[in-house]
Amino acid sequence: MNSSSGNNASSGLSYRDPSSTAVAKNVIVLSLGLTINYINGTLIHTFRKHQIFYVNPRYILFIHLVMNDMIQLTTTISLFVFSYIFYRINASFCCLIIVFTVFTTLNTPLNLAVMAVECYIAICLPLRHAELCTVKRTYFLIGGIWALSALLTLPDVFLIFTIEPFQLFYTPIFCERDNLFRHPISVKKRDVSHIIFQIVVWLTLFYTYFKIFFAANAAKEAKSSDGDAKKARNTILLHGFQLILCMLTYVDHVLKRTLLYWFPKHYVHTVFVCYIIIQILPRFVSPIVYGLRDKTFRQHLKKYLLFSV
Repeated sequence: MNSSSGNNASSGLSYRDPSSTAVAKNVIVLSLGLTINYINGTLIHTFRKHQIFYVNPRYILFIHLVMNDMIQLTTTISLFVFSYIFYRINASFCCLIIVFTVFTTLNTPLNLAVMAVECYIAICLPLRHAELCTVKRTYFLIGGIWALSALLTLPDVFLIFTIEPFQLFYTPIFCERDNLFRHPISVKKRDVSHIIFQIVVWLTLFYTYFKIFFAANAAKEAKSSDGDAKKARNTILLHGFQLILCMLTYVDHVLKRTLLYWFPKHYVHTVFVCYIIIQILPRFVSPIVYGLRDKTFRQHLKKYLLFSV
């Protein structure tokens, strides 16, 4: 992966791959990206074709996560490919891509937290599930997720317009968040918001998991059917695993600096491996959580997975 180690692409050390390595890496990234987006596109097609999913908040939240993953994967892979074809791109175009990337990155943990809460209500408060988890409230929460992400991201864009010279928007730059949102205020706000996000989301996941865990144990002791509780508990665990992968994005800049210090000669290869793990691997988890594990969704998905119409 082509990269720049400085805060500004024109002033830092540059790392470039040989042609054969560059082609191999791009083929790997594009193959993985197209495969995941094909699967996710089939999930969306399945959701769109069956009315049963429209009225279930759980599937609405899931399909929003899938669409969010598709946007994030498309933007990050575009940046990856652009770094090889053009190396530097227009700062205005870079800003547009970065904004969508940051939006979707922030959306993911919030969406996972909301899905965990929905599982908790379904298992621990079943009599109030229909009252609390309505379709209208679900779309309202999705709008709130995007609004919160915008609230945390757009101030950085306004700060660029205020602080940076206007010529920056016509300047080619190596398109990374740190090269664009480089003001100390933006950096500090990013670090603080990431810490708050991690604390709130992890507390939500831990709380819902243990509540569902105790509900499953209580059902087992009462010798009642506890299959739904166990399935919900396992789903929360998968959310946790997915969240761990997603949270790596929040320490991406620290990880890159550390890798540069430890492996200066192999920096570009270690960054590529980190890119696969941080940006692409988490997108594999969403189809597994519901597309393959959920019986209802799997039953309809099999009709379209190989031959979408």
